[in-house]
Amino acid sequence: MSSALVWFRRDLRSFDHAALYHALRAADRVYCAFVFDTEILDALPGRCDRRVDFIHAAVVELDAALRQLAQQAGAAGGGLVVRRGRADEEIPRLASELGVAMVFANRDYEPAAIARDGRVSAALAQAGIGFADLKDQVIFERNEVLTQTGQPYSVFTPYSKAWLKQLDDFQVRAYPVEKYAAALAAPPVDSGVPTLADIGFSASDSDELRLPTGMRGGRSLFEDFRGRMGRYQRARDFPAVKGVSYLSAHLRFGTVSIRELAGHAWREGGAGAETWLKELIWRDFYQMILWHRPDVVDHAFRPEYEAIRWDDAPALFDAWRQARTGYPLVDAAMRQLSSSGYMHNRLRMVTASFLTKDLGVDWRLGERHFAELLLDYDLAANNGGWQWAASTGCDAQPWFRIFNPVTQSEKFDPEGKFIRRYLPELARVPDKFIHAPWKMGGVDQSVAGVRIGVDYPAPVVDHAEARERTLARFGMLARE
Repeated sequence: MSSALVWFRRDLRSFDHAALYHALRAADRVYCAFVFDTEILDALPGRCDRRVDFIHAAVVELDAALRQLAQQAGAAGGGLVVRRGRADEEIPRLASELGVAMVFANRDYEPAAIARDGRVSAALAQAGIGFADLKDQVIFERNEVLTQTGQPYSVFTPYSKAWLKQLDDFQVRAYPVEKYAAALAAPPVDSGVPTLADIGFSASDSDELRLPTGMRGGRSLFEDFRGRMGRYQRARDFPAVKGVSYLSAHLRFGTVSIRELAGHAWREGGAGAETWLKELIWRDFYQMILWHRPDVVDHAFRPEYEAIRWDDAPALFDAWRQARTGYPLVDAAMRQLSSSGYMHNRLRMVTASFLTKDLGVDWRLGERHFAELLLDYDLAANNGGWQWAASTGCDAQPWFRIFNPVTQSEKFDPEGKFIRRYLPELARVPDKFIHAPWKMGGVDQSVAGVRIGVDYPAPVVDHAEARERTLARFGMLARE
C-alpha cells in the first residue's frame, strides 16, 4: 500500500497506538489527522469548555510528538493535519486530497460515533478508499467476553472473573509504533495546530483541580499513582485524601494507554492494584454493555423500570444542581463538579443516589447534567454509573438499598475536610454538626457564623421520609 491516513479521535497519543501501528506496517507513507468536529463542538452549551481546553492541549503535544517520532526514525515527516468541520465530511475529503488507499482509526462504541464512522466508511468506499477500525481503548470489547451460552454478561462479578481468566501478556502488550515511524509523512500544507480562538473557543479560567494535560500529563499522574497504588483499596473512598489515580480524563481522551495501565496493575498484584484493575474492568464492562444495548442511552437497562414514576420536581433538581440541598457532602460534591469539572467517584454515587432516591428525580436528568460538566465524561461509564445508582441498570444497587447522605458523610469525610474546602460558609461549624448543620441551635449557629436557612440552606427533604417514598415507589412497581 502506497499511503494511508490515521484519524485520531479519543486516542491522543503517539505511542502504543493500534491504528497508527497498523497503518505504519501497511503503508509506505502515513499521514495523521485530527478533526475538531463541529457536530460535537456546536452542541456544547458554551464557548468556554474544559474538555476543549484539554483536547486542544493534547493535540498540540501530539503534533509535536509525531514530528519528533519521525525525526528519531530518520524521516522528515510527522505532524498532524488539523481540520475544523464535520468529521464525516472532512475525513473523506482529506483522504481523497491525499490520495490514500486506506484510512485507519481506533474503534469507538458510542452509538453516535458508530453512526458517524458508518457515514465515513460509506463515503470513503464511494471514492475507492478503504476504512479499518481497530480495538484500542479497551482490553476486551464487544463479544470477546461472553457467558458460556454465548450471551453478553449483565452482572459484573462473573464478567470480571471471565475477563481476568482471558487476560494474558498478549492483551496488554504495547504496539511498537517507534519501530516503523520512518513511514510518517509530513502534512502537505503544514499550517500547524489552530489556536482555541481559531476554532471558536476561549480558554477556561478555572484553576481548580487543573489537571496536567496530554501524554506528559498522563505519564506524570500515572508515575505518581504507582507509588500510591498499594494504598488504593484503603484510600479510594475518601474525597479529602489523595487516594485515586486522577487518570479518568486521560483514559477518556486516550493520552494514556489502557494496555500499559491494566498490565501494570495485573503484574503488580496486591490488594490496591487488584482493586484498581477491577475499576478498569468496570470500564470495559460498561463499554460492552453500551455496544450490545445502545438503547440504554435513553432507557433503563431493565425494561420493567421504564414504568417508574419519577417526580416532576424542577425546584428540587435546581437545588441539587446549584448545591443548595442542605446536605453538606452532596452540596460540596456538586460544587467540586461545577468548579473543576471533576467529582470524586464515591461522591458520584452519593450525589446520584441523592437525586434519584431522596429527591425522586429521573436519573436521565442527572446523567445529562454530569455530561455537560464532567471533564472525563464518558457516555458508557456515566450512563452505567447513573443507572447503577438509580437501580435501573445492569448489576445495579438494589432499589431497597438507599445511601444515607449523613451516614456517607460521617464515614467518608469524618473530619469534614472535604466539606469545608468546598463549603467555606461551614468552615467554623464544629465537627459534631458538620454533617448535619441543621441540628445546631441558635447559639451554635451564631458561634459558627452561619444561619441555617439564610447563609446555608436547610435540608430540602427529610431523608427518612424520602427513603419511605422511594421504597413505596419501587415497591409498587415490584407488586405490579
